[in-house]
This record gives sequence, C-alpha cells and structure tokens, in this order.
Amino acid sequence: MNQPVKRIPDDMHAVTPHLAVDDSRAAIRFYGQAFGATQAALLPGPDGRIMHAMVRIRDSAVMLHDAMAECGSPSPKGLKGTPVTLHLYVEDTDAAFAQAVAAGATAVMPPADMFWGDRYGVVEDPFGHRWSIATHMRDLTPEQIAEEMKAFMPGGD
Repeated sequence: MNQPVKRIPDDMHAVTPHLAVDDSRAAIRFYGQAFGATQAALLPGPDGRIMHAMVRIRDSAVMLHDAMAECGSPSPKGLKGTPVTLHLYVEDTDAAFAQAVAAGATAVMPPADMFWGDRYGVVEDPFGHRWSIATHMRDLTPEQIAEEMKAFMPGGD
C-alpha cells in the first residue's frame, strides 16, 4: 500500500534560496570551506552544466545551478550585482566572517555590534552573492531598537 506523499519534505523549510552561479561545483567547494556546507545533491545536464544542486548549511538547504542566461537565469556576475542578501546566523560572527574571507569571500562590511542586537557583517562570495553573517547578542523590544537606531544612524539624535 502506498503512503501519501508529504507535500513539504521534513528536511526542508518553507523558503529555500535557489542561487544561479557561474560554476556550481566551485560554489559547492567554496560554501563548504566558507560556511561548513555539505553537498546534498548534484545533477549535471546533458551538456555538463549543473541543472540542480543542493548544499546544507546546518539545518538549512541552499539550492543552486549553473547560470543559464538563455533560460532567464543569469548569475549575479552576469547582472553585475544582486539586490538579495542571504542571512546566516552563527555562534561567532567574527570567526565565521574570517573563515569566509579566508575561503575567498570579499569583505563588504566588517563585523560590528548593531542597533537591533546582533553582531553583524557582510561578505560577497566569489559568485556575486552577498551573505550577512550574524550572532544574536541582545534581546531588545521594538522601542529599544528604535531608540538605538536613532543614535546609530546619521542624522539620529
């Protein structure tokens, strides 16, 4: 007797990023070195390009594939940038930031204590995707965040 298929697999979250990169195999290696990712899937197409791959970073999946501009899926490098940042929570922002840079990421914003209670920094991976790296340091109310933001931002009180 067949069991009903689970519509959302147990090991997946409701939202999963799916990244276009210029070299999926290199990206998988980089994400392993930078963020401790492990390869979960790799499906090359007939022409050798990667049609689908997936890595796991702790409890989360990141899907990726080789950029295919002809199919409407260019990489950030092909677009000359990206408006999207992936947010990664870690135990130690400074160590994770340094590990990502050592693996080949470019530092965009060095780690700093932020007004919303996180220690936070931003890197860009070699494939053009931006990653914010954060450790939650303080629980704040929305009112406290608003007050700290005023002091933090230019033109604040």
